[in-house]
Amino acid sequence: MPELPEVETIARGVNERVRGDSIADAWFGSHREPFKTPPVRQAKGLQGRRIVAVHRTGKHIVCELGPVEGPSSGAVETIEAQWIVHLGMTGRLLVTTPDAPLAAHTHARLSLESGREVRFVDPRRFGRLEFRDLRGATGFAGPGAEPLAIDKDDFKALFKGRKLAIKAALLNQTLLAGVGNIYADESLFRAGIRPTRRAGRLTRAQLEHLRLALRAVLEHAIRLGGSSVSDYVDANGVRGFFQLEHCVYQRSGEPCPRCQTPIRRIVLAGRSTHYCPACQR
Repeated sequence: MPELPEVETIARGVNERVRGDSIADAWFGSHREPFKTPPVRQAKGLQGRRIVAVHRTGKHIVCELGPVEGPSSGAVETIEAQWIVHLGMTGRLLVTTPDAPLAAHTHARLSLESGREVRFVDPRRFGRLEFRDLRGATGFAGPGAEPLAIDKDDFKALFKGRKLAIKAALLNQTLLAGVGNIYADESLFRAGIRPTRRAGRLTRAQLEHLRLALRAVLEHAIRLGGSSVSDYVDANGVRGFFQLEHCVYQRSGEPCPRCQTPIRRIVLAGRSTHYCPACQR
């Protein structure tokens, strides 16, 4: 599943290419799984709206949409609606041209006035598409705190008294929105913390070290376009490069880049977990 760096990379790419464009038409496929909002309602709500901005919230991509009639000259554009995309396990949000080959499992096509198209492709259909009219609903908010912005006191408070393992706590989206298996493993390695440690027993210094390690890993991964360990590509269809710098994730049996001890793999909270038994305590 695309995690925070991958979703951030896609959101930035889409925003760069379609911000200020308008949606001339919207087409949706027949499979019901990707739709949190009925496709007929999505198509009607999207048509004619201007894309004011595209950004990431947690693991979701949020398209901020203006009114159908558009802004008057010189006016600040009002956000009246949102189109919310969750990529699921295999989802892709691509910006392309109408004559580009249509990939199998394409579930949505937004035709823009500029002549470009935004396409949502999802072979396994675990992704979700939602339309919100903000005149009658609240805007989308992530379920947990933002890992790139949380301060040390709030970060410490997230884990206070929690008995679950720190790896499981990092994956809990109601605590931190956007962190997944790859970046939990890599951040814990960088912080020197074993993933099985009980979250509530980590010291204030250890938690601050982890907070800074998590932010550094996420920011570096964003700069490298995310990790393409499966079928992830960005909005232009380009693979990321952070997988070339993984220290522990999916490297079980290989030497630790710090101490040469073989990386160990265990299953924790139902997820494959990779760590160095010598460097992480």
